[in-house]
Amino acid sequence: MELTQSLVAQRYAAARTATTADPSGSGGALFGGLARDFAQTVIRGEQTAMAAMTSGSDPHALVQALAQTELAVETAVTLRNRVVEAYQEILRMPV
Repeated sequence: MELTQSLVAQRYAAARTATTADPSGSGGALFGGLARDFAQTVIRGEQTAMAAMTSGSDPHALVQALAQTELAVETAVTLRNRVVEAYQEILRMPV
C-alpha cells in the first residue's frame, strides 16, 4: 500500500511541475533572442543597402539582404497578428 501511494505521489509531482510556470524565464529569453535576431537582420539589410548605394557593392548581396529582411518583417507581422487574434479570442470568452 505504501509503495502505491509513493508512486502516485511521484506521478502527481511530475505532472504538477509540467503545469507550473517556469521560474527560470526561458520563454522570455527565447523571445528576447528572437527579437535580437530580428533586429540584427534588419540592421544587416540596412548596412548592405547603404554600402550598395555609396560604394556600388555586389548587387546580389543587396538582393539577398533585402529578401532576408523582408522575410523577417513578414514573420514578425504574422507573429504579432496571431498574438492579437489569441488575445481577442480570450476577451471573447464568457466569464
